[in-house]
Amino acid sequence: MSTIAAAISVTAAAAASSHGGGRRHRRGSVAVRCSSAADERQALFSRIAPVYDQLNDVLSLGQHRTWKRICVSWSMAKRGDRVLDLCCGSGDLAFLLSQKVGIEGEVMAVDFSRQQLQTAASRQEQRWKSCYKNIKWIEGDALDLPFPDRYFDAVTVGYGLRNVVDKPKAMREICRVLQPGSRASILDFNKSSSFFTASLQSWAIDNVVVPLASSYGLTEEYKYLKSSISEYLTGEELEKLAKEAGFSSAKHYELGGGLMGDLVATR
Repeated sequence: MSTIAAAISVTAAAAASSHGGGRRHRRGSVAVRCSSAADERQALFSRIAPVYDQLNDVLSLGQHRTWKRICVSWSMAKRGDRVLDLCCGSGDLAFLLSQKVGIEGEVMAVDFSRQQLQTAASRQEQRWKSCYKNIKWIEGDALDLPFPDRYFDAVTVGYGLRNVVDKPKAMREICRVLQPGSRASILDFNKSSSFFTASLQSWAIDNVVVPLASSYGLTEEYKYLKSSISEYLTGEELEKLAKEAGFSSAKHYELGGGLMGDLVATR
């Protein structure tokens, strides 16, 4: 990888032609925007990119790494697979997937924040393993993926679906690019139906997350968490969403005492 900028400069045509077959995407550029709401969220994640990993470690006491390993494991990605990490952020799931599929496999890591992708590409250079050569960082839109139908053997999404402005469309896109019988594993905060869990989650955001983020000058950026969770879907609603998008089966699992959740959907 000669430069970080080059690492995230990938066209739809290149992605579609690397293995041949399937539907060619109609756009030549993967940098696509969908609405002012999407632009606002893109700007938010660009602002928090420099401290995103550090804050995740502190706020979760390192537990986010365990949840991400579970998410990747439940995707059933295996050696030699071609996989997608959607809303890849700074790359945690992409690096785990890279180790799963090995040098024979291929990881496409997509995000709409160029700053997050630059952070991920920097980490790729700093934490180099031979298998990491299989990762391509792609600036793109979760609602309009630059890949042919049935292109991937597994898809992961870590803390991304909650922030997509059109969740049904994003889920249909995930289903479209998956091979029949393959899985999507989608990790995020859990919108719990338990009053106790929901109250604990709300208290933690108000009294731990936001005060800590404020010490980094990111008070407003992390205040959005509470509203984004309240506007998200319950596990049962996520299962229904997946089935309506075309998945043959879907099961939502609670993690971290119900504070987190992972949707496993099979195409």
